[in-house]
Amino acid sequence: MTQSTTTRWTAQDIPDQQGRTALVTGANTGIGFETAKALASRGATVVLAVRDADRGKRAAEEIGAAVPGADLHVQRLDLSSLASVRSAAEDVRNTWSRLDLLINNAGVMYTPYSRTPDGFELQFATNHLGHFALTGLLLDLVPATADSRIVTVSSAGHRMGGPMDLDDLDWSRRPYNRTAAYGHSKLANLMFTYELQRRLPAAGPLALAAHPGGADTGGSKSAMAHSSALTRAAFAMIRPLLLQSPAMGALPVLRAATDPAAQGGQYYGPRGFQQSKGHPTVVRSSAASYDLATQRRLWALSEELTGVTFPGN
Repeated sequence: MTQSTTTRWTAQDIPDQQGRTALVTGANTGIGFETAKALASRGATVVLAVRDADRGKRAAEEIGAAVPGADLHVQRLDLSSLASVRSAAEDVRNTWSRLDLLINNAGVMYTPYSRTPDGFELQFATNHLGHFALTGLLLDLVPATADSRIVTVSSAGHRMGGPMDLDDLDWSRRPYNRTAAYGHSKLANLMFTYELQRRLPAAGPLALAAHPGGADTGGSKSAMAHSSALTRAAFAMIRPLLLQSPAMGALPVLRAATDPAAQGGQYYGPRGFQQSKGHPTVVRSSAASYDLATQRRLWALSEELTGVTFPGN
């Protein structure tokens, strides 16, 4: 399978998705919303897995208005709670016999320190552990074909924060740094993807990662809410130069999920300067993300913390 040479890949390049089912976490806003909308427009049945069911229903109505006849379903899912992840996975299993696409998109960004009901640091729990558990609980619904995909959304921010301390994932031994904690959770997304791809059967499905670049989403706005007034004012001035629309930010995710030429273990992001804007292409992640020993240790810790083991492992 060779990589597509398309340099300006857009949502119009998404193959027909009729008869396919996609689950998108965090589909009520931002990248998740645009991903769900684009997949629905190509005929996919889309499950909007969201923390707030009312907001999910409003998002489904908005997509339905733009895509008449769209087949949309709302599933409540709070990734910060393993009980909610297990409950949502059971609901999905009781409703769907297969998931052709699992898009692990939802996340939190730069949050003040807090712990989840399970006792984990919020950003690591939501961005990594919740998606790790969800994927493990649903993996056997994903057909063993190369056009079936598990796509996990990382961030250029995975390079922030220095090395991940696997002995102190809850930040109990050092002062909490919300930027580093976010970066570590996004680094974990990549390590999870690369290790998952090695564990999947040769026939498929494929595990890939993507990042939206500088997307002007609710996450970026809420992150700025915790900054100083001076920082917010300066960022407002340069935002148009650094950020692209959520629809453009969703393209790397959509290409990873649907491009027939995509290969397992690839990482998609914008092709522009510093991967901040532009059409999607295969990009490289940090050197740390490719460390095999750390990937395997993170996997083992994730199984231990979530209580979820993957089929065949």
